[in-house]
Amino acid sequence: MKIGILGYGNLGKGVECAIKQAEDAELVAVFTRRDPASVKLLTAGVPVVNVSQIESYKDKIDVLVLCGGSATDLPKQTPEYVKMFNVIDSFDTHAKIPEHFAAVDKAAKETGHTALISCGWDPGMFSLNRLYANCILPDGEDYTFWGKGVSQGHSDAIRRIEGVKDGKQYTIPVPEALEAVRAGKNPTLSTRQKHTRECFVVAEDGADKAKIEQDIKTMPNYFADYDTTVHFISEEELKRDHAGIPHGGFVFRSGKTGWDGEYNNIIEYSLKLDSNPAFTSSVLIAFARAINRLHNEGVNGCKTVFDIAPAYLSPLSGEEIRAHLL
Repeated sequence: MKIGILGYGNLGKGVECAIKQAEDAELVAVFTRRDPASVKLLTAGVPVVNVSQIESYKDKIDVLVLCGGSATDLPKQTPEYVKMFNVIDSFDTHAKIPEHFAAVDKAAKETGHTALISCGWDPGMFSLNRLYANCILPDGEDYTFWGKGVSQGHSDAIRRIEGVKDGKQYTIPVPEALEAVRAGKNPTLSTRQKHTRECFVVAEDGADKAKIEQDIKTMPNYFADYDTTVHFISEEELKRDHAGIPHGGFVFRSGKTGWDGEYNNIIEYSLKLDSNPAFTSSVLIAFARAINRLHNEGVNGCKTVFDIAPAYLSPLSGEEIRAHLL
């Protein structure tokens, strides 16, 4: 399958690496809003093209992978580019998924293209595991924990505070909460009881560190509802010890089976990722394979991970899957 990438930040670079590992995928072009001459790819011989020229690739690409942000890029880009290409995105603003789906579905059906939105690990792989577990254990409770890992949105929020030169924020599950869920206690957990937040901050010279710490800990929607620890470190320490973008988390379903609910069951799915964008990219390429296959079968409109049969994700034949993985 011939792949195009729109946007060459952390996610776009991750998609390029995932294509290298997929024997049935080829990178055709990378599209950017920047000056193409300023973008250096890892893959030799692949053109970098200004996004204004993207329409000229309409018949050269099987799936366009959209690597923009969920706040402002994807709500505009996915409905727009599905008019020209089959597309896939990692839109992750959970509350706005229904309206994003509706906009993309309408545009895809009008032009006969196939799209998949909100693909990655959450939403994405975590979503699938929540659905499977809910179907298998209808009498139960769901729990999702994120981390330990870097939250890019919260890190950006720190960097917007006056006096902050740079910073990283880690989301960390509370160990006692995790253990209570694993033990089948079905606890009722507040936001504060599920996660803590740890911040590593480089302050500007002469900045009021006490005020920065107070501004972080009281920031609504980001830190005010959590137990938050702030560490002030040097720029060198931040680059040395916090350069990566690790993440991960856990999805649990704790439920009862048996005539009188006498049997307890725990389903747990977990991820531990050295690089959030590199893993998300690998999920995107697997589902891009499915979108390409569905389109070739005459299916159009917008899909989510819930609509994709597992066999469509694999480069193996049905016979090979049955022989080796079933």
